[in-house]
Amino acid sequence: MAHIVTLNTPSREDWLSQLADVITDPDELLRLLNVDADENLFAGRDAKRLFPLRVPRAFAARMEKGNPNDPLLLQVVTAQQEFVAAPGFSTDPLEEQNSVVPGLLHKYRNRALLLVKGGCAVNCRYCFRRHFPYAENQGNKRNWQAALDYISAHPELDEIIFSGGDPLMAKDHELDWLLNALEAIPHIKRLRIHSRLPIVIPARITDTLAERFSRSSLQILLVNHINHAQEIDDNFRQAMHKLKIAGVTLLNQSVLLRGVNDNAQTLANLSNALFDAGVMPYYLHVLDKVQGAAHFMVSDDEARTIMRELLTLVSGYMVPKLAREIGGEPSKTPLDLQLRQS
Repeated sequence: MAHIVTLNTPSREDWLSQLADVITDPDELLRLLNVDADENLFAGRDAKRLFPLRVPRAFAARMEKGNPNDPLLLQVVTAQQEFVAAPGFSTDPLEEQNSVVPGLLHKYRNRALLLVKGGCAVNCRYCFRRHFPYAENQGNKRNWQAALDYISAHPELDEIIFSGGDPLMAKDHELDWLLNALEAIPHIKRLRIHSRLPIVIPARITDTLAERFSRSSLQILLVNHINHAQEIDDNFRQAMHKLKIAGVTLLNQSVLLRGVNDNAQTLANLSNALFDAGVMPYYLHVLDKVQGAAHFMVSDDEARTIMRELLTLVSGYMVPKLAREIGGEPSKTPLDLQLRQS
């Protein structure tokens, strides 16, 4: 039986305390997990200079002790491959670094993306925004007001997407301020929140936040980011139940990652765990080609093969859409499941 390490995870519901209780040193993370640093792990320690290591202990507590290939560990630990300058990979794979106003991206006709906060609870090594200029797009009320003015002036927008960083890094009173402002704009009907915080620190879903969502005139959707069933625990399930009662639509998007979830059975386990928690699988993204993450890449044909097998393992409603995002395109691009001929 897998032995999961205990890292003195806080039992209190103070999400800010858990957010501050983080591991930032690769050696400390491996030591706490009783993992010996092999050549790759040892040589990769300096990759924290390329992109800081940040792992809350509440998340590390779900990692398997003594397993250097733990799927949660591999998502967050530094690796020497991050120093490889891979052909076709860039620092801005989705061509996002030109906002219409600071922190607001109007990529698609009917929806705009607001970068509410630049920070995250956990730094995932495959993050497509690991090179994003957050210093020029700071999440503060001055920039939010400029974004709201733009949104008000564009009646073609009917949905706003909160992103980041992680938008739930904003405190409850800040989210209340944003909700009040969006609810006052007649053409905005829906608010979609893309966040990893509910899975990393489920205590982030406070009673205050759930109650505020329940009172909103907007249709609210939460898109979690979960890549492996091992991430899901009772605390997460309780947080999702709280949101479901509040009327929030619960979805999940994953990234197909080499060594983490690149087989059909692992994805089937994830879909089942999500559905049991009241969350619908939504998207499975092929990797965005961000510089430093090429070692996570799964080819399109491999992805199609995995998805064709997944279709045989779970009900159709639990199969996420396989897609990629291409910079400048007006929507995500689905990958059909027909294998390409060489």
